[in-house]
Amino acid sequence: MLPMQKKQSKKQGEQRKQGRQGERFISLLPCLIALASGILMGLTVAPVGAWFLAWIALVPLWVLVITSAKRKNQSPPAPPALFWGIGYHGVALSWITGIHPMTWLGVPWLPSLAITLFCWGFISVLGGIFVTIWAAVMVRLNGQKPWLRILIGTAVWCGLESLWSAGPLWWSSLAYTQSPHNLVIVHLGQLSGPNTVTAAIVAINGLIAEGWTNRQDAKISSASRQLLQVGEPAQRTGFSAPLRFVNKYWVIATGLLITLHLIGFILYSRPIAQLPEAALKVGIVQGNIPNQLLRSSEGFRRAQENYTNGYLTLADQGVDAVLTPEGALPIFQRNLLGTALVAAVKEKGVVAWIGAFGERGDSYTISLFTFNSKGEIVSRYDKSKLVPLGEYIPFEEILGGIVQRLSPLEAHQVPGSANQIFDTPFGRAIASICYESAFPEQFRRQAAAGGQFILSSSNDAHYSASMPFQHHAQDIMRAIESDRWSARATNTGYSAFLDPHGRTLWISGYNTYETHAETIYRRQTQTLYVRWGDWLTPVLLGLSVLGWFVHRVIN
Repeated sequence: MLPMQKKQSKKQGEQRKQGRQGERFISLLPCLIALASGILMGLTVAPVGAWFLAWIALVPLWVLVITSAKRKNQSPPAPPALFWGIGYHGVALSWITGIHPMTWLGVPWLPSLAITLFCWGFISVLGGIFVTIWAAVMVRLNGQKPWLRILIGTAVWCGLESLWSAGPLWWSSLAYTQSPHNLVIVHLGQLSGPNTVTAAIVAINGLIAEGWTNRQDAKISSASRQLLQVGEPAQRTGFSAPLRFVNKYWVIATGLLITLHLIGFILYSRPIAQLPEAALKVGIVQGNIPNQLLRSSEGFRRAQENYTNGYLTLADQGVDAVLTPEGALPIFQRNLLGTALVAAVKEKGVVAWIGAFGERGDSYTISLFTFNSKGEIVSRYDKSKLVPLGEYIPFEEILGGIVQRLSPLEAHQVPGSANQIFDTPFGRAIASICYESAFPEQFRRQAAAGGQFILSSSNDAHYSASMPFQHHAQDIMRAIESDRWSARATNTGYSAFLDPHGRTLWISGYNTYETHAETIYRRQTQTLYVRWGDWLTPVLLGLSVLGWFVHRVIN
């Protein structure tokens, strides 16, 4: 009997161990589901571009949050929400890893890897924290009506995105998951900016999620009734309540999705006036000089050669102006007048927008200069949204010494003022330099101030290939929201021309030297978003407070 007892004891021990492992897996399952659905949302943007997933990828998290609030014995929603945010932002912003290795900046390989992983991890976790805040609010809504949860959940998500975009670190709004593939829905941005598209995505996901939980509750309720009422007609005929259940939430979700796309299609279908007197033929030069080389004397020589030759080629094609990328000539303003490019401007008499460095006391700015037909600087726009760590050091008094020991990045670059205007010989323009493409308010303000066309000057050469395509998607959204033609010049790609409906008239290759000319048109129209800004988010928040108050009073 003793060997038999030992065998049974061993078997029981193995069963207990397997049980504990099963319990651990079950406890981790919500986090794994949330992470997977967050990754699906991350696949909506470049390089995959599966934009349609955005309309369902938030559903699993929404269901997890609701069920955890209903069932107190389940894991809290904070970890799954954090995992969802990390999955989405981590995948969508994985192009950040392209900055490694930074040995060309003088950063050793290991510190370069550490900086890269820190940047990627920090922005991913930050996105996860915002989603966790949203989930915490949703948990507080336990016991509220589903329609109120959908309203408040949509309003809070939009509010959090507005809060995040007001800071220095911003890129991956839910709205940009639809650009450039679903231009019809992106046109909702003309009503109240990108948060209009975000609200549509969150609301549709919420309706699907509420429909799912409602259907599961109906199944459970039906099963309970069948156990208590054996022999009732429903049981005898074999038809149960779930089979006859019409999911009103899914019906509303389908109707809302179709309606929103119809509204977007109406906006998308409006004709674009192309008055001859408003025409402006713009040329773009994509210099294709790697940043590793641009810092050297050989790189500067090639920059002068490429941009000067490109300018001359375009001038001979009869363009009205030539646009160059951010930092096309990596020198200070005081040295620009002696360059071959400015000499060519004086010779040809064609206006040029040249990217270089402006000066402000002992500091400098990344700037775009307008040279008139005489080769004189007549206007200047300074980049106002700088990339943390890449272009400035946050909390410099505290972190400056640490960062400077890890990296030779300059700590004396300063942002331009928030209320700049950019007047040119062809009228007022909407100017944007690189990272600013992610901030719609920059474009809205300039359009409201009379900007008639967009000039976007960028350098994405130090990131992986998916980043410039995401950047292109951001510029498409800004063109649609402001109802403006756009010319976009980059160092290594993708340079492009866009019409006010976000359609790409021409796009360059990647890592290629190119010149191209296209006719754009100056416009003075003002969309609802340009006139009123993001009015939808405060309206949603106000309705949420009102709905919550009414529900409390009634109940």
